[in-house]
Amino acid sequence: MSPEPTQSAVQSATKSSIAYADFDKLDIRVGTVIEASAPEWSAKLIRYVVDFGETIGKRVLFSGIRKWYAPEDLIGKQYCFVVNLEPKKMGEEESQGMMIMADTEKGPILTPFSQPVPNGTGVR
Repeated sequence: MSPEPTQSAVQSATKSSIAYADFDKLDIRVGTVIEASAPEWSAKLIRYVVDFGETIGKRVLFSGIRKWYAPEDLIGKQYCFVVNLEPKKMGEEESQGMMIMADTEKGPILTPFSQPVPNGTGVR
């Protein structure tokens, strides 16, 4: 049985602590990918349209995951997204959010929901 890591070991392996008020600034929502494509102008990006329900609507997002996933892998699945990031220019469009995914040595791991959730549901 390995010993529990010390507090200093945990802190050095993670980013610095933030106040709950800082975390609370993130607007994380559930959305369903309804369209996805591989833009001709990028070998790394996948462009996808996400439905966040009536309140937020549909948004275009980009992720640099094309090395590991095909656009059709995303369609019809629900994921968590940060929806209140400032838009970022990608080609001729803007990415209007960011999908939350695991960042591993073997590449990103997407985390689709195992059961349907209403689009736009908040995540904490």
